[in-house]
Amino acid sequence: MAGTKTGGIAAAKTNKEKYGADFYSKIGSIGGKKGHTGGFAANRDLARIAGAKGGRISRRTKKTV
Repeated sequence: MAGTKTGGIAAAKTNKEKYGADFYSKIGSIGGKKGHTGGFAANRDLARIAGAKGGRISRRTKKTV
């Protein structure tokens, strides 16, 4: 039943039985702690510059008259 909703429920049940009821909390916590870049929150000026660059790039085709 791989890839179905019932298969997912069965897998979640197995994981919780094998590794404890807080299995998904633990793996989510590990993933959250692995991040170390900081992203745009670390540098607001860089975010502003990048947003301006993206805003100037039009995805629409140029209309000819």
